Order: sequence, then C-alpha cells, then structure tokens
Amino acid sequence: MRKPDYSRRVAITGLGVISPVGNDVATAWANLVNGVSGLGEITRFDPTPYEHKAAGEVRDFEPTAWMEAKAVRRSESDMHFGVAAAKQALADSGFEINDQNRTEVGVVFGSGAGGQRLMIDSYRTLHEKGPNRVPPTFIANALVDSTSGMIAIETGAIGHNICIVSACATGTHNVAEAAEAIRRGDCIAVISGSTEAPLIEVAHAGFGNMRGLGSPRPGEGLASVSRPFDASRNGFVLGEGAGGLFLEDLELAKARGARIYAEVVGYGSAADGWDMIQPIEHGTGSSRAMKMALDRRGVPADEVDLINPHGTSTPVGDVREAEAIWAVFGDRAAGARKSLAISATKSMTGHMMGAAGAFEAFATVMSVAEQTVPGTLNYRAADPECDLWVVDETVRMPVRYALSNNIGLGGHNGAVIFKRYDGD
Repeated sequence: MRKPDYSRRVAITGLGVISPVGNDVATAWANLVNGVSGLGEITRFDPTPYEHKAAGEVRDFEPTAWMEAKAVRRSESDMHFGVAAAKQALADSGFEINDQNRTEVGVVFGSGAGGQRLMIDSYRTLHEKGPNRVPPTFIANALVDSTSGMIAIETGAIGHNICIVSACATGTHNVAEAAEAIRRGDCIAVISGSTEAPLIEVAHAGFGNMRGLGSPRPGEGLASVSRPFDASRNGFVLGEGAGGLFLEDLELAKARGARIYAEVVGYGSAADGWDMIQPIEHGTGSSRAMKMALDRRGVPADEVDLINPHGTSTPVGDVREAEAIWAVFGDRAAGARKSLAISATKSMTGHMMGAAGAFEAFATVMSVAEQTVPGTLNYRAADPECDLWVVDETVRMPVRYALSNNIGLGGHNGAVIFKRYDGD
C-alpha cells in the first residue's frame, strides 16, 4: 500500500455501459447525442393492470458473453449488467491485471438494492415447493455487494473491494470514492461503477402507489414520459442497467500511454436529514454536496460548464435541484444566460436507480472528452421555477469542468466533478 497523497491526480482510462440506450460505449453515446430514447412499454412483466406502462429496459443483452453459464444461472441481471460494464471498462482501459499488480487493483462497485428478484423467486420456491428446494446459492448472489465480489472473481482484481449503497446516489458515491481510494494509496487503479435491475412488478407497484411515476404527454408515446425540468413533467420512469469506469493514478496512466478521457477532481457528499422520499426544502443537501465537490480541490465555480443533473422529471424534485444549483452557481445558472449547460440524460434512459450515477458519470465524462453536450429529450416548455439552461438539442461547446449530481431516497446527496485532460 502506498502512502496517502491527496494531491494525487486520478484519470479515467476506461468506460463500460449496459443501458436502455445501448450495451457498449459507442452505441450508448451515439444514441444520447442523437436523442434516441430507450423508453418503451414494459416487457419484464404484464403491465396491463397498471396505469404506468413505460420503462427503460436493457435489450439484446446476453449475460453468458460476460460470465460462465453456471454463474449466470445462479445470479440475476443486476449482477450480469454490472460484470459486463466492469469488464468493458477494464478492456477499454488497456490495463492488464496480472499476478504482480492484482493486489493493487480495487473494486468499488455498488447497487441500490442488489438481487431482489432472486430473493422473491426463492421466497416463492419456499412456499410452493418447500424449504429443501430453496437454492443454497441464492443468498451469496442476492446480496447488495454480490456484484463487487463477482467482479473481483471475474477480473482478478483482489485489492480494496467495497460496495457503497446510497439509493439513487449510489453510482456517484462509488465513482468518487474510488478516486479517493487511489489518493489514499489503497490502490493504483479501481474498477468503479454501479448496477441495478429494478424492473420487477412489486417495485413498479410501489413506485406507482408512491405517486412517483410519470405519464406521457397527451396524444404522445411512451418516449415522452421522462421530461426533466419541463413545465409539463409529472413523474419519472424506471430504467435498468449499469455503468463502469476504470480509474487509475494519472502518472501511471501516462507512463503506460493510456488514453485519458478525463480527470476526477471533485467530490461532495451530504445528507438531508429531512424525509425518506422528498428532498429537503431549497435542495440544501444537494447544494452542500455540490459546494463540497467544488471546494475539495479548488474547482472554480465559474469554470464548470456542464451539469448532468439528477433530473428525474418529478414536479418537486426538479424544483429542489434547480434551487440547489442556483444556491451554488448563482445567476450564472439562469436559462437566459446560457452559461451553465444542463444535460438531463434520464430523459432517454429513465431513472436507473442505483445505476443512475454511474451511467451519468459515463455520459458526463464523454461530454468532457468529446466537448459535446447531449440534448435533453422532451424538453419544450420552460418552468419558471426551474430557471436553468436545459440544453434541448445536442451542442458542441467547450467543457472545462463538468459536474454529475445525484440525489437518493432517504436524503443521500452526491456530486462528482470531472475535468478535461489537457495533456499535462
């Protein structure tokens, strides 16, 4: 283990993604840039009894391409998505894990809920077939941290290994904590990210009864359900998938000639301590997290050019987040100024819950690397209570720093800042 060095620079050298808009980096990014929605009618279960029928489903995904068939049978899509995104990120980085370095390569990879389908299926087996038929392997594969363990098994990365759980802020916290693990000297590199498979009927029913799910605009299809910050928004839509990022010591990445997408330069985390569902008034928990992310390494607020927001498309949540952004960035956030771009990618993927922060970190990093901001699909009518520059069509523009923001049930807030790598 190396000594801590909190000035140590951390690079992102690999990306991976499984999502409603694509199961690899190139496809997912192209669809975000081109405004291709991943939302459609639910197929995971029969949506007939429900008012809300939209979801962001992963399509054309074959888990045995990423894991052994026996391991796939014993686990579920939450793990399959995560392992695939992690392996993609590792391969994309060009980093080779071997016997000499494997104890210095960590895994910081989370999930908001873990293998809930396995738990439900095993409960049914218990009552329908008896206790002796409950699979002996289901517990090990259904834990919230099961994916982080499987990633170590599948990749050989046996250093620092944890799973951070903070509801919808899970991905943000895992990516940012991975960078801090490198600065602490725990690792020279980390496979980070998060995964979620929330498209199960009981979850859909619960969110519907919570009055959190949205409906399409009158006369329009299901792709219009998610419309963050739009004046007509009325709720979110569930999505599934995973995001993977390979982080490493910048100096080591440069020495091996790695491609560097961006640097991780800021991280903030704060709690609301207010309500298990609604964010605190004025979004003060989120604003504290964003301010911490700026202050941690002195990122100038006026050089942040882009925010990928939590932006779930809920009436109250989007207002609270807009208030938080104004509290941190002042009138620079105003829509009329067109100084601080807002790119709400949940408009195309839905809310991927615990995986949201990692997928959105991928999108934010790509925006920094490509100097391109994906438009927010379905944004047409500005809401005076959300006075922000919500980019409605993809635009190429200078992006020096970009912030990814997430807010989780229970009042968990996370923010991470990425910096354009200038070659120095």
